[in-house]
Amino acid sequence: MKYKVLLTGNNKMVINEFFTYMDFSFECVSTSERYDDIINHIKYVQPDVLVYCLYGENPDDLKRFVNVEGKISEEGIPIVVVGDADECEQFERIAPSMNVTIFRRPISTQKLEEGIVKLLKEKRPEGGLGKRSVTVTESTLKTEDVMRVAEELLAQLAKEEEKEKKLREEAARKKHILVVDDDSSVLKLLKGYLVERYDVATAISGKIALKFLETKKTDMVILDYEMPVDNGAAVLSKIRENPATRNLPVVFLTGVTDRNKIMEVLAMKPQGYLAKPIDMEKLSSTIKGVLG
Repeated sequence: MKYKVLLTGNNKMVINEFFTYMDFSFECVSTSERYDDIINHIKYVQPDVLVYCLYGENPDDLKRFVNVEGKISEEGIPIVVVGDADECEQFERIAPSMNVTIFRRPISTQKLEEGIVKLLKEKRPEGGLGKRSVTVTESTLKTEDVMRVAEELLAQLAKEEEKEKKLREEAARKKHILVVDDDSSVLKLLKGYLVERYDVATAISGKIALKFLETKKTDMVILDYEMPVDNGAAVLSKIRENPATRNLPVVFLTGVTDRNKIMEVLAMKPQGYLAKPIDMEKLSSTIKGVLG
C-alpha cells in the first residue's frame, strides 16, 4: 500500500526526489506554502503525512507554517521536516512546541523513505493510513463543489509547474550584454573575453545602440563615455528617458583621468564605472555585481 504524501517548501530538489525515487512507497502531491493551498490540499487529498522540505525559508515563512499546524494536528496528520542542520535548528527555534519529526540532510533517499514509512507505521498501526472516516452531514460539500475546488487546485499546480519551468529556462539562459564603443578594437577585445559566459552584442556608436534597444532586450549595457556625436552621457540620458529601458543597468567605460570629469561621469548614476585600459578582473567582478 502506498502512503499519500503532501509535499511543500522551497527545496524543489528534495521534492523532486520524492516523486522520482520514492514512488514505490509514496503517492506524492506537492503544494505551495500558502495557508489556503495547504488547507485545501489536506481537505481534498487527505494525505497520510505532510513533508516540509526546507531551503532558505526566512523566519516569517516558518511562522506562517506554524499557523497551519493546528489544522494539520486536528486531522491527525504527522508532520515531517527535512532540511540541513542550520535550517532545522532555525525551525526548532521558531516552533519549539510543534510536534514534528525532523530528518537532517545529508541523508540518502532510501534512509529518508524508510524513516518516514517507519514513522507512519508506528503512528497508525491499525486500520491503515489514508482511511480516515468522514462524517457526512448537511454541511458536507456537494459533488460539484468538490469538482470545482479540485479543478482550481489542478489549475494552480499547472501554474506552479509553468512558473518553475520559466525559472529553469531563465537560469539556463545566458545573460545578454550590449557593449557600446567607437573603438572597434575595444569591441573585439570585450566580446572575445565575455562571449563564453554571456551573449554579447556590440554597437560602434550611441545611435546604433539606441536603435538596437528599440527592438531587442539586453540585461546590461557597457557604454563608452567619450564618443563622437552621441557621447555616453547623451546615450544614458535617452536610455533613462525611455520607460522600456529606464531601469537597464549601465556601466561606463572611460579613459578620463581628470577628477572633475570623473565626478561628471558618476553624477549620471551609472551602475558602475571602469577606467581604460580595462582591468579584466575588475570588469568580471563589476558584471557579476550587476547581473549576479
